Amino acid sequence: MKINLVLHPNRAAAVDTAGKLVAAAAERGITVVAAPDDAARLGGVEERDSGGLVDGDFVVAIGGDGTVLEAARVAMTAGIPLLGINAGNLGFLAEVEPARIDAALDALIESRYLVAERMTLSVEMPGGLTVEGLNDVVVEKAVSRQVVGVAVFVGEEPLVEYRADAVIVATPTGSTAYTFSAGGPLVDPDIEALILTPVAPHSVFGRAIVFSPDVVLDVHVTSDRRGRVNIDGRTYTELDPGQSIRISRGAAPARFIRLEPRNFAHTVKKKFQLPDA
Repeated sequence: MKINLVLHPNRAAAVDTAGKLVAAAAERGITVVAAPDDAARLGGVEERDSGGLVDGDFVVAIGGDGTVLEAARVAMTAGIPLLGINAGNLGFLAEVEPARIDAALDALIESRYLVAERMTLSVEMPGGLTVEGLNDVVVEKAVSRQVVGVAVFVGEEPLVEYRADAVIVATPTGSTAYTFSAGGPLVDPDIEALILTPVAPHSVFGRAIVFSPDVVLDVHVTSDRRGRVNIDGRTYTELDPGQSIRISRGAAPARFIRLEPRNFAHTVKKKFQLPDA
């Protein structure tokens, strides 16, 4: 068995947890590979060719949700499932706490796990570039002290125009991230949907809207100020006034390993430490 490891770039707890994983993997005859920068921080890890295709059985992310998103890009490209080990704070995307590493590896060896498919996003940008995302697409103001005008079309039909700090289009997986902090709903990731949420809108209508996963959303910059496009926390381009992007369901889902059936309500209660009703 081969594991492709992705580490948080600078969190000491991630390195400590990765060391435990590598040691436990060695005891079980599991090969662990990582990108050169990550391999250099650990012993007993093979370097993965940074320019080559990722192969193996699993991708394992160690860090917070940002690290899991980075690992999801690797896993989706390779077509293999992803397991997240939490070395962050909330860790909504991470299935396993560090104390359960041994049990997790045993479950992988013995095929005692489930694979949950998560909806992804496909984003068509000016110039023909198409990018796949898992969490969200954000069209935000490019200049910090200004707002940006953004019009949203459902297919060819204009829906709403905002003057806002940003507009977010998220999957249910991404509903626990920026969308949540902007006042959007928490949505069970087993559901497929597109969630549109404005950030600090200067308009009468500022509610989040949940769409069918088959809807195609066009997001246009309508102001004389540029907008910036971020996908899963990465900046990809800026939009000039009049330019737009098209957002739709991704061609293939992301595949997450679950060691046991997951109750979303229980996860929300645990992560936010909600009291009993």
